[in-house]
Amino acid sequence: MINRQLLQPESIVVIGGSNNIHKPGGAVVRNLISGGYQGTLRIVNPKEDEIQGIKVFHDAKELPPTDLAILVIPARFCPDSVEYLAAEKNVKAFIIISAGFGEETPAGAALEQRILDSCEKYGAALIGPNCIGMLNSWHHSVFTKPIPNLNPAGVDFISGSGATAVFILESAVIKGLQFNSVWSIGNGKQIGIEDVLQYMDERFDPQRDSKVKLLYIENVSNPDKLLFHAASLIRKGCRIAAIKAGSSESGSRAASSHTGAIASSDSAVEALFRKAGIVRCFSREELTTVGCIFTLPEIKGKNIAIVTHAGGPGVMLTDALSKGGLIVPPIQGEVADELKSKLFPGASVANPIDILATGTPEQLGTAIDYCENKFDQIDAIMVIFGTPGLVQLYETYDVLHKKILECKKPVFPILPSLHTAGPEVEEFLKKGHVNFSDEVTLATALSQVMRTPAPAPPEIELFGVDVPRIRDIISGIKESGYISPDLVHQLLECAGIPMVPEMVSDKKEDLVAFAEKVGYPVVAKVVGPIHKSDVGGVTLGIRGAEHLRLEFDRMMAIKDATAVMVQKMIKGTELFIGAKYESRFGHIVLCGLGGIFVEVLKDVSSGLAPLSYGEAYSMIKSLRGYKIIKGTRGQAGINEQKYAEIIVRLSTLLRFATEIKEMDINPLLADENSVTAVDARIYIEK
Repeated sequence: MINRQLLQPESIVVIGGSNNIHKPGGAVVRNLISGGYQGTLRIVNPKEDEIQGIKVFHDAKELPPTDLAILVIPARFCPDSVEYLAAEKNVKAFIIISAGFGEETPAGAALEQRILDSCEKYGAALIGPNCIGMLNSWHHSVFTKPIPNLNPAGVDFISGSGATAVFILESAVIKGLQFNSVWSIGNGKQIGIEDVLQYMDERFDPQRDSKVKLLYIENVSNPDKLLFHAASLIRKGCRIAAIKAGSSESGSRAASSHTGAIASSDSAVEALFRKAGIVRCFSREELTTVGCIFTLPEIKGKNIAIVTHAGGPGVMLTDALSKGGLIVPPIQGEVADELKSKLFPGASVANPIDILATGTPEQLGTAIDYCENKFDQIDAIMVIFGTPGLVQLYETYDVLHKKILECKKPVFPILPSLHTAGPEVEEFLKKGHVNFSDEVTLATALSQVMRTPAPAPPEIELFGVDVPRIRDIISGIKESGYISPDLVHQLLECAGIPMVPEMVSDKKEDLVAFAEKVGYPVVAKVVGPIHKSDVGGVTLGIRGAEHLRLEFDRMMAIKDATAVMVQKMIKGTELFIGAKYESRFGHIVLCGLGGIFVEVLKDVSSGLAPLSYGEAYSMIKSLRGYKIIKGTRGQAGINEQKYAEIIVRLSTLLRFATEIKEMDINPLLADENSVTAVDARIYIEK
């Protein structure tokens, strides 16, 4: 629970405060005082009479009623202190800095549980234990530095790690990123990241509250809650970016399929963030860079103008933007020539617009004006301007400051000379701006922002999916394991997923008659062994009845064979779709190109079922092999709409068949007209 006493306490007591500002107890008192806390600050320390100018209480029994208690004492003393303060001093909020709890030992976990029990009994909020604290404009209840500039329009930052929070703040402060609040939840025994998002969502005021949220997540304890409130905040106008650490561990159950081998907790995180509309980041620098991007006006298109006085950084930025799917379009024509006439000889306006190392502040302003007002195809402006130390840049950065305020298009300042022009950059940041000191980091982060889809609609796509029939089929299956090909075929048919004509039988002549009906060539596959290819259980290009009879006899002699499947042989680009059930997350749907792309390169995208069409298209377009899907080197692309439709239909099937724990459709064969499932396996747990 989050309450007024936690956010806006009229009185605070530091249990374990000290004069030693190099220890947490002294540092938190220092930060409260230097942060201008306006309420009553109290300190309990049995060994001191005065701490940092404040008279000290020697025992908590001497305290008057207090709103918030910050505990900086050994873990073993915390449970009794919380119980006493909540019961006798009406403390309704606790921030426990102390470590030594559930993060270390079972005995520590028991202490932590006692604290939670007391807080729940007396209706008190709890941050921690094992955290650096929290800060907002009301109180700076942290023991660490740096303390960022606080601004109601700044970032709300929620972190599951105290040390990482400090390092992220370091990265942010250098860029000029301002904050509204910082939450270090530590062990999150009562209040976790999902709870903070819920509070912000349910009380969101678009006129007053920050619209940027940055998250550092070590454990997604409640995926549904995170998804619901993050998506809700984004729909209300917020923008959210997050790092999820520790996402590389594979699923615990031994994998018996492509999906099982590929799907992991990282796939689940990727899918969850995609559905919520959260921009996923992978480093502190990327997270704070995305945070800075969020403070600028939103880009309405992909066309970027680069204004620079140094050719090399302009080229690197162009390369990085192009790699990320953004466009640096050529600028030419009469208006371009007009701009060039106002620059020094040798300058280029082709884009990047290079005003040369000798370019003046006035010329910089002119180039920005042309990008804003005369180059209609441009959606955003990136300005690279540093110095080799020959001149000061106060005047140049003042021009840049004014243009940022004037322009409706977002202007991204890239000021790389943090050492040589440090004072000039610092003055620029003090005017409320951010700085992207590295052009490639900016391009990478912006590309990730642009690729992130909007939150998916909550509605399930049911059109053409026979849900009652799906439930009848699933209910009729009595044992766990891989289900028979005919049941697989029935389930896919219920979902409206096209399948190649096929027949499964242990009767040779029935299969020959089927092949004659659909027409040769056909494919024969053994039924029974899980990995057909490994046992020689697949034969392609059978062109006559005698060949088919020979293959039938051979396959039925394979160990564990129960029947043979015959399919009409078709051609096309191989695609892959799979799904795996992840506890707490639900079904993770994977898609990608088939063959080597899934087996070796593991070029797959993930989504969280049920999926919308927007999510399916986003998954397809995020594949590294997407150019093959679009068509390359004169070859026609596949029917992307049909592929997306099958992904959505499969996700709906899974939503109503939670007994399916793992499945592959591999391959699907696709061309410009159709996408058809050729082979599929489904594993069910009853």
